[in-house]
Amino acid sequence: QVQLVESGGGLVQPGGSLRLSCAASGSIFSINYMGWYRQFPGKQRELVAAITRGGSTNYADSVKGRFTIARDNAKNTVYLQMNSLKTEDTAVYYCNAAGLATVVAGTFGDFNSWGQGTQVTVSS
Repeated sequence: QVQLVESGGGLVQPGGSLRLSCAASGSIFSINYMGWYRQFPGKQRELVAAITRGGSTNYADSVKGRFTIARDNAKNTVYLQMNSLKTEDTAVYYCNAAGLATVVAGTFGDFNSWGQGTQVTVSS
């Protein structure tokens, strides 16, 4: 089992900044992929940004130039620095991680885990 715990959401004014963090814990062998998604009311979850273990990144067009994703492999943690926030960034943000977990000693299995979500509200 791999658990993800997010933090850093909250209320911010337009133009402001927030930094989200997501720490993974459990029987982790390696994390290949970490990403942030968001969900608007009544809509499907959508990709915001993703990063591989090697540091390759991918961003949604709507956040390019404003958001930055980073990870600390030693801490199994991914961050999302959000600058120049807009009211349309208001959503619940979810962390996702995928990789290999230890099932029993010497045996590994794939995992794909989600955090519980953190609310980001951009409003004046």
